[in-house]
Amino acid sequence: MLVDSHCHLDYYGEEEIDGVVTRALEAGVGRMVTIGTKVEQASAVKALTERFPQVWGTVGVHPLSAGEAPIPTVDEIVALADHPRIIGIGESGLDYFYDSSPHDVQRESFRRHIRACQRTGLPLAIHARDADDDIATILQEEREAGGAFSALLHCFSSTRALAERVVADGGYVSLSGILTFPKSQELRDIVADLPEDRLLVETDSPYLAPVPKRGKRNEPAWVGHTAAVLAKVRGWDVAKTMEITTGNFERLFQRCR
Repeated sequence: MLVDSHCHLDYYGEEEIDGVVTRALEAGVGRMVTIGTKVEQASAVKALTERFPQVWGTVGVHPLSAGEAPIPTVDEIVALADHPRIIGIGESGLDYFYDSSPHDVQRESFRRHIRACQRTGLPLAIHARDADDDIATILQEEREAGGAFSALLHCFSSTRALAERVVADGGYVSLSGILTFPKSQELRDIVADLPEDRLLVETDSPYLAPVPKRGKRNEPAWVGHTAAVLAKVRGWDVAKTMEITTGNFERLFQRCR
């Protein structure tokens, strides 16, 4: 079994969602995690987890949405996560590539999500884009101030230094279709050196369709293409790749065991 550790199922139309989930199951994707990006979207995430037994969810505010409304308090994030099918918090983090959300607001939102993880014991799904230094600093400061928490660096395409820092602190790294792109050799070189017990796969669908599906709308059924490239990078066969990535998922997201 493969697990799509990060997708956005609520971005598909109501008339499409049954087909998306069915195709994933037929492709051997036994579990999917649909990700929270806004407070008002949390109810849709929870509804999907209740509708499909193979779907789990997270709640949180994406960094590019952090400036659209008042940042939820730690208590509010904790309350959003109080649901048996919610297994993580986020995605939260920093994105300095776009200017749709002030950086200071993103940083404060990120800190609150970390503190909610410390309160609940749930792992944090981290979004990182062009902000590696600030992400590393905030992770260290919050860990020193409030204690340990679990984290997943989602859709990894950042620096070796950030990946190694997250792993050194007990975190995990999730690989998307970016791993399959012809221009991603540097990424593949980093992934070849990371500990095997810290690697997951995802689609981030409906975005970032992997090779050979580039240019199409992505969906969880295609996470196997990323897993196949991961297998090649690491010298594994398909069965070992499934075993390792699914086992890592279960260790990180313990609520869905």
